[in-house]
Amino acid sequence: MKEVIVTPNAPQAIGPYAQARMFGDYLFASGQIAIDPKIGEVVAGGIEAQAVQVMENIKQVLLAAEMNFDNVLKTTVFITNMDNFTIVNEVYGRYFSTRLPARSCVEVANLPKGALVEIEVIAASQRK
Repeated sequence: MKEVIVTPNAPQAIGPYAQARMFGDYLFASGQIAIDPKIGEVVAGGIEAQAVQVMENIKQVLLAAEMNFDNVLKTTVFITNMDNFTIVNEVYGRYFSTRLPARSCVEVANLPKGALVEIEVIAASQRK
């Protein structure tokens, strides 16, 4: 069963993709950038503010799928400057308890809308 996950509490897709898709017990979430879903623009305030908004957007997608950060198995972090890794890592760590996911972090040349960080997640339901 493939189910599209959509929530108004996270930014709407800005292209031909879904916020997330369920496949069985697995959630495959599109990358989130620091768009404030209320205004549709990237938040001001630099890398820390953007990292917080990204994590809040991910939180809302997870909640729409009846999940939370404990369900996350794998994340991929894309940042435009590896010098910002420590700040992103600190914010990221606020959202995970002892159930830490696997993670990759990649420096990229650019992100949509001039964002400084983007994070995508794969999560699994614990309904069984």
